[in-house]
Amino acid sequence: MHDGVTVLSAAEWRARRDAHIARVSPWTREHRARRIRGQKHPVIDFLFTYYSFRPARLERWHPGPDVVLTDADEYLEWAGYTEVGGGVGLDPKAFTDARRRTAEFVLALLTATASRPPRLGCFGLHEWAMVYRTTPEEVRHTGWSLRLGHDGTDQVVESSRIGCSHFDAFRFFTPPARPLNALQPTRESQIALEQPGCLHANMDLFKHSYKLAPFTPSDLVADCFELAADVRELDMRASPYDLAELGYQPVRIETPEGRAEYVKAQAEFAERAAPLRRALVRLCERLLRLPDMSIPPLAQTGNTLST
Repeated sequence: MHDGVTVLSAAEWRARRDAHIARVSPWTREHRARRIRGQKHPVIDFLFTYYSFRPARLERWHPGPDVVLTDADEYLEWAGYTEVGGGVGLDPKAFTDARRRTAEFVLALLTATASRPPRLGCFGLHEWAMVYRTTPEEVRHTGWSLRLGHDGTDQVVESSRIGCSHFDAFRFFTPPARPLNALQPTRESQIALEQPGCLHANMDLFKHSYKLAPFTPSDLVADCFELAADVRELDMRASPYDLAELGYQPVRIETPEGRAEYVKAQAEFAERAAPLRRALVRLCERLLRLPDMSIPPLAQTGNTLST
């Protein structure tokens, strides 16, 4: 059973679809243009390469569960949709065992993360540890110089306490940097270690949202994407790379002033991520109640139906 089903007329859902496309297209359009030119971007590319949601999929609007679209036969061409009373909606049968396992993992991870206070003060040193004791040819973003040079970068790493709790950041540390981390995160310890102050944990809300597509409402995916884009900017401004040419002024975490600036921004992102994390938790809880999301046969356009 469910609380209600929202039925959207063709004019309503098309307006929402068009608004979604307009919202995300500045990122997708520029990414496609750079790709045609063969031009890499050390900040923005991450959103489309490390994260595997292609621009075309980001642009595609999905209403989410408990919504019926009228005059929407075009959605029947997409996986996950079926005819229901009054129009087209998500097909509970498309919520496969694999998707259920994903929802169970995301629910467990995000619930555990939200239960902890944010830990601030890592100062983005994960990016520094990823280039620790490398040669110019070995850095991840070739073509971009290090602000302090290789020796200066290594000195910052060696004189700092590194406390990265995020496995998917830690796994990119250089071998000599790994023993310097106060934690040794693993995939198995991810649920036990992840915490809401972590920049990468907050960027990953985007990944968790699209992993459940098309069952995630696209408004939520776009919210998580925008957060990831903004967090990524701080992540790279605080990195050892000199990206001033691209308009990214550095957050100089090697100084007390820069560290204070970083902590303030980190806290703001933790606060901004909290409602998105809660929304994803609610979504997972809803999806794990399937197949009770079947649409009543008497759905009528413009009504909200309760059962």
